[in-house]
Amino acid sequence: MQELDPRLISISVEVNGKIKTYDQNFSISAKGTKFANELQNEAEVTITNLNKEIANYILTETSPFNKNKTPKRVTVQAGRKSWGLTTIFVGDIASSIISQPPDTVLTLRCLTSNFDKGNLINRYQSQTSASQIARDVSTDLNTVLNFQATDKQISNYTFTGGALKQIGKLGEMGDYDAYIDDGVLVVKDSQVPLKERITIVNLNTGMIEKPEFTEQGIKVKFFLDGVTVLGGALRINSTTNPAVNGDYVIYKLGFDIASRETPFYWIAEALRK
Repeated sequence: MQELDPRLISISVEVNGKIKTYDQNFSISAKGTKFANELQNEAEVTITNLNKEIANYILTETSPFNKNKTPKRVTVQAGRKSWGLTTIFVGDIASSIISQPPDTVLTLRCLTSNFDKGNLINRYQSQTSASQIARDVSTDLNTVLNFQATDKQISNYTFTGGALKQIGKLGEMGDYDAYIDDGVLVVKDSQVPLKERITIVNLNTGMIEKPEFTEQGIKVKFFLDGVTVLGGALRINSTTNPAVNGDYVIYKLGFDIASRETPFYWIAEALRK
């Protein structure tokens, strides 16, 4: 029986400015976790039975012994035929391995902005705004800035170290959540959701199993959609566990997708709004 709304998956690997894309015609999978803080988002991507020449090229270029130190980037997109693809992860390849024949499985372990850890920054600003510092950091990290925090003046801002460590420094400037999500540097007020980004989760919208309480709030699994984002709002409506019902802010967002296996969902952990 044909699926009513077929899934779509796209894995793009960028090496030396050349992008190769693999879709649901390949046996591919991706799972990972994204964090609304200075921790790097992480993902493990697998592609089965790649052309030997292509697999060897990726392995060679991503080897720690390769003298070419330009970033090797992976973009993971997924969706449904009815609403198209949405980006769920962007990161640099930190390592790669390949399995033994006959099924040649290439596994890529990826981290957000991993290349920028080695980019050293030395900055001093005597009097400036938090938004201006965020713009400078965004430029350092080659990201797009989404500043939704309450702006404030900062005196004697200093930073020396790897460019990526500035994310933690941004969070310390105020009661802010600062993080990178899919090429976007987000700075927002802590425990406040991103504007106009709300996901409604119930049995009719794809909730899987029962939501459960955690030390910080709740954890819930639901089918992948094109609406949910890290830092967005989550509205839970459970008939089997009404105690969890209410509005939350997503601070940790996991994903597990596959082109030919069962997984195709988000795993969100969220704070009570």
